[in-house]
Amino acid sequence: MVDESGIDDAPHRLSLRFEYDTARRARIVERSVRAEAGEVDDPRSAARVDRVPSDGSSSRDTVRVRIGAADLVALRAGTNSWQRLLTVAESVATAAGR
Repeated sequence: MVDESGIDDAPHRLSLRFEYDTARRARIVERSVRAEAGEVDDPRSAARVDRVPSDGSSSRDTVRVRIGAADLVALRAGTNSWQRLLTVAESVATAAGR
């Protein structure tokens, strides 16, 4: 079983990074999808979402989704789910003009 606290210890791990031109857009997207962390998890996979501010070498903020899974099938499914969630959050933010 993989839960949010055990993501770093899961047998299979992946970190997705989505860069945004503004801190505001990154914050909106991150807050939109962070609510899903824990809700879409299952016994075989879990995810954690955070925002990584620009480090000064770039003006782009990053939303990071870390996925841990017990097996590769669960990792693939988790990756697909989180990519879709981020895509929807980006589309809604764009449509709302944020």
